Formats: sequence, C-alpha cells, structure tokens
Amino acid sequence: MPTSTEPAKRIQSQTSRTAEWTCLSRAASFFEPNPSFHGNDNVAPRLVPTPMRIMLQTRFGRFLFHRVLGGRGMYEYVIARTRYIDAAFELALSEGFHEIVLLGAGFDTRALRLASAARASIFELDVPVTQNAKIGRYHQRHLSIPANLHLVAIDFDRESIAERLAASGFSSGKRCLFILEGVLMYLQPESVDTTFRTLQSLGGPRSRIVFDYVRASVLRGEGSLYGQEGVTRSVEKVNESWHFGLDPGQVSSFLSTYGFALVDHLDAAGLEKLYFTSENGTISGRVNATHCIVTAERP
Repeated sequence: MPTSTEPAKRIQSQTSRTAEWTCLSRAASFFEPNPSFHGNDNVAPRLVPTPMRIMLQTRFGRFLFHRVLGGRGMYEYVIARTRYIDAAFELALSEGFHEIVLLGAGFDTRALRLASAARASIFELDVPVTQNAKIGRYHQRHLSIPANLHLVAIDFDRESIAERLAASGFSSGKRCLFILEGVLMYLQPESVDTTFRTLQSLGGPRSRIVFDYVRASVLRGEGSLYGQEGVTRSVEKVNESWHFGLDPGQVSSFLSTYGFALVDHLDAAGLEKLYFTSENGTISGRVNATHCIVTAERP
C-alpha cells in the first residue's frame, strides 16, 4: 500500500493524528449517557492519556472535543462507523471466517473486545511507530494481547502486504474479512489499485471487505456537504490530507474491477437512519456527509 507523499513519510516517524483522534472519539463515546451516542469500546478509554480520559468523562469535556477538534458530524460519523464495522466483525466471526485483516489498524481494539476467544486469526497491519505505540499502551495498561492477534508492523512504502502477512502466519485462499477503516482516502489512486489487487489475490471465495471512502466531489472542492469545510481543514492541518475519493455511482464498477460485488452502501443519511433516528423519526445526531461506508463480497 505504498505512497510517495509527504503525509505518508510523516506517519512513518510519528503516530497518525487521525488514528489518535479516532481512539479519542471512541473513548468519549464510551462515556456518553445517551444510548444513541454511547459506544461499547471499553478499551479505548484505557489507551488515551489519563488527563484526556478524565476530561472526556465530563459532558463539557466531550463537547469541547467533538466541537473544537473535529469537523461537524465527524464525532457522530466515527460512532456510526465503529458500530457498523463492529457488527461486520462479529458477523464474520459468527459465520466462521478463518481470518480477519485490518489494514492501517491504528488503535483499533476489536481483537480484544470481540475476538479474544474466537478461533479466527486476526491480523493488524500498520506502520511501526503507530504499532509500537499501541503495544506500549497495552503493556502500560496491563492489557493482554490475545494469542490469535498478530500485530504486523509494515512499511507500506517498501514492503509487500502479502509477504508481511505470509510471514506472520496468514494463509491465503481462505474466507477472510478485510477491513480498511479510515484508510483509502489517504492513499494515492495507484496505491488503492495495488491494495485491492493484493486483497483480491489473498482472499478465498466469499471473502468480504468493509471500507469507508470520501466522496470524490470533496476532493474536487465541489459542493458544501454537511461538515465538509471543517473536516477537510482538520486533516490538512495535521498534514494527513486526502488523495483518493469515489463518486457513489462509481462504487459498484470500482468493486467489480477487483472481483467484489456490492452488498451494502450507506451514506450519511443511511447512517443517521440506522444509528441516530428514534422510533418517532427524530434524528438525535447528524453525521458528517463527506464519507460513505461499503460492504462487498467475492463470489
């Protein structure tokens, strides 16, 4: 999954700011009393610095975090995306998937929360600096790494995903779930192509992929979607700009190029309906409209 951009070089030497932001969002969500906003990630609060954890336990602290540090609706988006991918993860386990691969895993905690006793092998790939920071926090917080979790450090600029997975015990050709959460938008188009072709070659029949993407119109500077200005400004500020996007109408043809068929495709309105709409139709949370989430499967 190589790129040659400056942001890619930055995350080789510093932990990803967006990965940190996602972890903080999940920690904040865990302390939310409102069921629509409450998250089940009970590990994320243990991975954030103690002063930040104390702040996020207060209503005012959470307000400051998701209103000041992120674009409008991104906090809600991360909550919805986490729930969506948690459900996909648990479904794969219940269906007996052999392996689950998380690319650009950041500070993801699903292996601890959902799969510590599962038979499936979990592979988390990320750059060494972020991977090492995560392992360090696990040790500091006395969190045990499950035997079925393989933490694979990889230099995406220079190393092969297939080779690093094989060296870590991954068996290609089996039914696998691939998760690319908050990944594609940071890659150059040629890197997206290389990554999907690699996953196509690794996964066996009925393998599944879950990913989110940014609308191509955002990269073109078109329109004014809810939260668009704030979130684009935020990612540029931390030098982790977006490089790849899709138009929603392109998704099916994009997937077919790599042998996957579209199963599910949700935009902001779909996520709001699924996670933030009450029985009387009231929307309790508005989701940032720059992103969409996709599930696809191989025949």
